[in-house]
Amino acid sequence: MLLLRRTIQSNSKAILSNHFALSIKSSTTTSTAAKTIKDTINMKIPSMVMMPLMAFSSVSALSSPSSKIASSIPPLTSPSITEHLPLANKALSYFDSSPDPFHAVDTSITLLEQAGFEPLEPDTRIVQGGKYYFTKNKSSLIAFAVGNKFDNGGGFKIIGAHTDSPNLKLKPFSKKKLTEGYVQLAVECYGGGLWHTWFDRDLGLSGRVLVRTEEGRIEQKLIKIDRPILRIPNLAIHLQTAKEREAFAINKEDHLVPILSLEVKKALGGKDSKKDGADQENTGDDASTTTSIQEDGWIEHQESLLLQLVAHELSVPTSSIVDFELNLFDLQQATLGGIYSEFIHSARLDNLASCFMAVQSLVEYVNENGLDNDEDVSLIALFDHEEVGSSSATGAGSPIMGEAVKRICNEFCKNDASGGNLVDFYSKAVSKSFVLSVDQAHAIHPNYASKHEKNHAPKMNDGMVIKRNSNQRYATTGITGFIVREIARKAGLKPVQEFVVRNDCGCGSTIGPIISSTTGIRAIDMGCPQLSMHSIRETMGTCDVTNGLDLFKAFFTLFREVDSSIEDEH
Repeated sequence: MLLLRRTIQSNSKAILSNHFALSIKSSTTTSTAAKTIKDTINMKIPSMVMMPLMAFSSVSALSSPSSKIASSIPPLTSPSITEHLPLANKALSYFDSSPDPFHAVDTSITLLEQAGFEPLEPDTRIVQGGKYYFTKNKSSLIAFAVGNKFDNGGGFKIIGAHTDSPNLKLKPFSKKKLTEGYVQLAVECYGGGLWHTWFDRDLGLSGRVLVRTEEGRIEQKLIKIDRPILRIPNLAIHLQTAKEREAFAINKEDHLVPILSLEVKKALGGKDSKKDGADQENTGDDASTTTSIQEDGWIEHQESLLLQLVAHELSVPTSSIVDFELNLFDLQQATLGGIYSEFIHSARLDNLASCFMAVQSLVEYVNENGLDNDEDVSLIALFDHEEVGSSSATGAGSPIMGEAVKRICNEFCKNDASGGNLVDFYSKAVSKSFVLSVDQAHAIHPNYASKHEKNHAPKMNDGMVIKRNSNQRYATTGITGFIVREIARKAGLKPVQEFVVRNDCGCGSTIGPIISSTTGIRAIDMGCPQLSMHSIRETMGTCDVTNGLDLFKAFFTLFREVDSSIEDEH
């Protein structure tokens, strides 16, 4: 492995030397500029911070590669990784199909329906062995399966996650005035993103569009434009001062404005629209397209090129578009990475990874006859708006999940031969229920190891992570933490890891405390360890998709047994 590392380092240096030799021109000015850039990079960015991840030493040790390893690159395989690849590849497809909450819910429904889940309508009768789902705003999803032995005295085994991620959303009025001949779109920062990672990326557009039909009905259509129609370009290093390069400060209003196109008439070699006396805010290449649309207080404030593009993608008239909720997304597809494919690189791992594992675990639990002797309801709740606080009609702070629990209880209470009332039925169910609040966790970073508390430094591919905070930023308690550890032990799974922030660092939060405080249901906060959280491109361990799925299935299978073994908290 040492020989391999040295060979790669030597080859990398040679490639870089050739690259710079080809890139740097012979002129004195360019050579000086290149030297300035190189010196600046070497001076401002510590070499430790720029060290890339190639592989885990533990993975290489497990694989025991032969002495001819260098000649077999690529690819290298490791038995400890290969068995996890089929599930990992399924997860990649899920991530790529879910650029926004609407698509995440739609993709999840496809998987659920393939397993026999049916939409829960107002008049649907809920029965033992039944499998149901419903959505809220098409961006939040509740799905559940009723155990064949569920009745008065049963509880709810719940896995909660969230469908949203930090991104750039179009503002209500998307049109901006032309700036130096560029057509741009007005965007708003959603959540706490690492916004500098959005520069120089190929960006598509996705979300929901409201369309008026000829009959006057309003239809909701999903749109996903998988083409690099937008870009946020960096400022060239030559045009920045040394201070600006060091700070890399971003004004989110001015510097995160994506470019859609050049002014159409000029770009196509037509007449100068300024000389034609055209409206500088009307960038459409066909004046009749916009003048034929009746102004309604919304449509005249939208970029006409954008309206034409959306209409074309949906095969509807431009004039039929009455509103939309669109966000930008990175077009680079999710992929396996690392020499042994031990990493997953993707956008929105926080928190699509948890959503995928939740859906897949419920599907597999049902398909493997898990309901046959189940006395509880197995439920997943995928909420929107976690990244902005969950206080919305579709967030974890809403009554969505509580109402679902009450409706299920009410359905069975009506058929309860003992004559119990709904309040008693519901109270008993809540006391026997449990929530896995699943959101990605922070893996130890090799270049910033000092940011972790030394005894609580989770590693990727080493199991799920329990998140704790004595100030109740996380919902984990001694009892709920033990329950999950005991489930993992009984199932023969990897021991769960532990995470707590340093005393000199702030602590994030997620949906666990919100669910517990609004429903009274016990909860634990946990997740898969990952790097680069809230970047446009994040990294997690390939094996951890399996680790999470196995733990979730074990939760559905063993929770009642483990919970019953604990002395009554009351």
